[in-house]
Amino acid sequence: MNINKTILSVSLTASLFISTNSHACLTSEIESNNSENSANSGICSNTTVEGNLSRNDIDWFEFQVSQAGSINISLDHHRRDDFDWHLYQESGSAVAQGDTNNRPETGSFQATSAGTYYVKLTRYKGSGWYDLNVTFPEGDITPPPTNDCSYGSRPSKPGTLKAYIVGNSNDNCSSLTQDNGAVLLMGGGSDVDSAFSNRVAPHIGTNSDIVVLRTSGTDAYNGYLQGLTSANSVETLIIDTRTKANDPYVDWAIRSAEFVWISGGDQSDYLNQWHGTSVQTAIQHVFDKGGVVGGTSAGMALMANSIYDPDGVQGAVSSEVVTNFCHNTLQFSNRFISIPMLNNSLTDTHFQERDRMGRATVSLGHHSSNFFSIAASEGTSMFLTSNGNGVVDGYGEVYVLRETTQTQRQTLSCNQAVSYLDVLRTKLVSGESYNVFTHSHNGDAMNISINGNNNNFYTPSNPY
Repeated sequence: MNINKTILSVSLTASLFISTNSHACLTSEIESNNSENSANSGICSNTTVEGNLSRNDIDWFEFQVSQAGSINISLDHHRRDDFDWHLYQESGSAVAQGDTNNRPETGSFQATSAGTYYVKLTRYKGSGWYDLNVTFPEGDITPPPTNDCSYGSRPSKPGTLKAYIVGNSNDNCSSLTQDNGAVLLMGGGSDVDSAFSNRVAPHIGTNSDIVVLRTSGTDAYNGYLQGLTSANSVETLIIDTRTKANDPYVDWAIRSAEFVWISGGDQSDYLNQWHGTSVQTAIQHVFDKGGVVGGTSAGMALMANSIYDPDGVQGAVSSEVVTNFCHNTLQFSNRFISIPMLNNSLTDTHFQERDRMGRATVSLGHHSSNFFSIAASEGTSMFLTSNGNGVVDGYGEVYVLRETTQTQRQTLSCNQAVSYLDVLRTKLVSGESYNVFTHSHNGDAMNISINGNNNNFYTPSNPY
């Protein structure tokens, strides 16, 4: 792509705007929208629309500008792809475009009057998910409540979808508090019974509905979770294709639930099959209406703001990534779910058992200094509520890594061994807590350092 191409009336900006009206507006692309005449309508200002561009695909969107003002466009996508946008008025050629190799592809246009505008998305290379966000002058929009239980009857299940349910198949409307969503993070290995019975169950109440999501496996969670939570129903959905991920049955089952649990597996597979689909928006709906979302192992990975995503490469190993800051096994994707308590967060799992302290610390160095990492060992969990407080359960530990004024990013350069000094490590065990907003805690804190030039690259030698 010619990155020097002139962009008409566009001033580039690095902003990515977050939706405030996502429940009243279009949030997922609907095919077929391959022409201006079939453009998806319903775009609202400052509301992210998730979609997918495949080979030979073009996506069109329509929105209404209520008065003169600035139109700001941001198009994010996977780093290996290169997607472009073009802005049109109701008639005529493009008035602005974003067609560099930037990610996100951003720009703005000054509208001189009210009217209808269109955004066309095209691919220069690659294919896959995107997040489109447009801000513009619009009339007031009052979103309907997200927890009114107006889900209607259960749609018919497609024959290709594996779905297993125990309990009552009719939705039971439980009382939740909007904007009071919670998150359960679990480090893999043995599940933590008390996290479900003592944390999740009181939050969602008895006779609530639970959905378990996976791309392969069994319904082993059904009876287990129903017994611990006294749920109205527990349903496991095996969602192994994007077609199934966009099916109305799947959307209904997730949206009507009060707790969504993502099993262990492969987070890259989850992202490939679910990102930009109804699965993603439905999980977001459950959190926004005040429910609980979470997962173990790969499911926990999906909760982060920046997701460790080894898609197509071997998993990152501490002893390897400390020797080269830009080791090819360290890859990250943007967040899957918007969770305020986990803004600027990374996660890691199977932590002490697989010696992932080096991996987590180097990963932290790939992000800005306001990021932090929550890493859970096996058989251990953290339950985070909307006030930022996280309580630990289980037989292992949860670790929080973050920078302080003492931290030194001495050598964080490609093809060089990592030298990363005085990262604050906080260790938490069952019953202890950590507030991710204030960083107050009652755990055990100390500074750790990484020097990839040494055989024992940790200081102290046992950072756990």
